[in-house]
Amino acid sequence: MTNKPYEDVEIEGHLIDSLVMPQIMDSIMDLEGEFEVLSFDVGRSKTDPSRAVMRIFGRDAAHLDELLTAVTEHGVVAVQPQDAALEVAEMDGVFPADFYSTTNLETFVRLKGEWVPVLHPEMDCGIRVDVAARTAETVAMGDVKAGELYVTGHKGIRVLPLERPRESQPFEFMASTVSSEKPKGQIVREVAKLLRHVKEEGKLTIAVVGPAVVHTGAAPSLARLVEAGYVGAVFGGNAVATHDIEAALFGTSLGIDLKAGTPVAGGHEHHLRAINTIRRCGGIAAAVDQGVLTGGLMYTLIKTGTPFVLAGSIRDDGPLPEVITDVIAAQKAMRVYAQRAGACLMLSTMLHSIAVGNMLPATVRTVCADINPAVVTKLADRGSFQAIGIVTDVGLFLEQLADELDGGGR
Repeated sequence: MTNKPYEDVEIEGHLIDSLVMPQIMDSIMDLEGEFEVLSFDVGRSKTDPSRAVMRIFGRDAAHLDELLTAVTEHGVVAVQPQDAALEVAEMDGVFPADFYSTTNLETFVRLKGEWVPVLHPEMDCGIRVDVAARTAETVAMGDVKAGELYVTGHKGIRVLPLERPRESQPFEFMASTVSSEKPKGQIVREVAKLLRHVKEEGKLTIAVVGPAVVHTGAAPSLARLVEAGYVGAVFGGNAVATHDIEAALFGTSLGIDLKAGTPVAGGHEHHLRAINTIRRCGGIAAAVDQGVLTGGLMYTLIKTGTPFVLAGSIRDDGPLPEVITDVIAAQKAMRVYAQRAGACLMLSTMLHSIAVGNMLPATVRTVCADINPAVVTKLADRGSFQAIGIVTDVGLFLEQLADELDGGGR
């Protein structure tokens, strides 16, 4: 083993109860690397951090570099850290070849011997650096400009992994995945605590909304949360806005009477007629101003001044004038609110939730309510490991949540 290239690294934090050490070891072994623990100082109390020094061996220099890149996201740094390697982007929209691909964890880069925080943590981005100003920030690939400096490789990178909280939290259920068997009343109370806490912090709770919220009759409950200030931004697509407006204008969603639950003659045309009405007015806000749209979730968003982003897709009818049909432009619009978020409610929309999850820092408390337990699994598979799943009907969940917050129960 001594003839193989190696590097000594260290890690500090709550390494045992947060399972950081096993994750580091698994990452090394999964890539067929080897390691030796040189020292391991365990904290004596719950608040004391532990510190470990490891020697990581690779088959050759390239394999060692692969191993070190893999363990970086667990908070590992070199015992003798170097400054981050920087390269100039040669083309617009193209990172340097060996660019560092970010996680959504809090990250620092080492510039001239100083650890500098990376602004706007987000996964699947690069890190742009201004050496003179000693600043670093994440940048999406499409926003790269030729001549900018970007971090390459793994040297000079420090990532802070999420750890198990050391003190009682106002939302303790967030510490573990929620099963479908857990009492729904308890879950709702914990989510209500979370939303109160985020509101008190002055941060946003984002609601990512699918059309099922309208189909299940839950849009009025979500509107109550908006009116009470517990939801500060809404993300959705053309469908959720269209069917909410259809419900306000015709009392149907996808042609189904929302009160009787039965099909309405000619109801299959209602969503198109709703879009046409709004387009004639010049948009959703204009329809509210003109007294054409007088109720519903979209009406509430307009009247309360709550921001929303409607991202288009290839399936859209119309679409509504406020829908952003350029998906990259929609990403940029959502990113503004994602970086200000303290919590995110993902409500019965798998693809939109995955897209938003990719933009959120790992510190954003994320709750995914869906009748399909596979949705939260897919979120975790795509990197949003902080997402907690609540397997339930979204209509009942939102109604109970709004009632809990209206009642002020603590």
